[in-house]
Amino acid sequence: MSVHLIKMAVGVDSLEDLTDYQRRSAIQRADGRLVCRHRTRHAPKRDAELLDGGSLYWVIKRQIAARQEILGFEPLEIEGQTHCLIHLNPEVIPVMPQPRRPHQGWRYLEGADVPPDLGGAGAGAGITELPPALLKELRELCLL
Repeated sequence: MSVHLIKMAVGVDSLEDLTDYQRRSAIQRADGRLVCRHRTRHAPKRDAELLDGGSLYWVIKRQIAARQEILGFEPLEIEGQTHCLIHLNPEVIPVMPQPRRPHQGWRYLEGADVPPDLGGAGAGAGITELPPALLKELRELCLL
């Protein structure tokens, strides 16, 4: 079973902001593939599990709102300190919103706890067309 990361999207106000930022920041790797990179202080210890179908889930305004597939990790040294670049698929996939309390850094998210993708044929199909305010109200009423 895959494991995933969950991270706060600091400074991002909406799913559209995140999608736009990731589209602008995508770079082309030597193999020709487009990727987004996210720098973090520590490399995940469960990297093999993350590379087996894992995604980075983004929390926007206290709600898990989207995910990006994790493609790989790259060590990086900045001023004598080791960091990690997480390579992500540039496609931002909306997910069924799920409340999440703020936290620093990233956390692991087990496969059984991940919210379903929106817009597909599964749970949440068609919900992406609803206005964000209505989605929020439906969640608060426990209807989603």
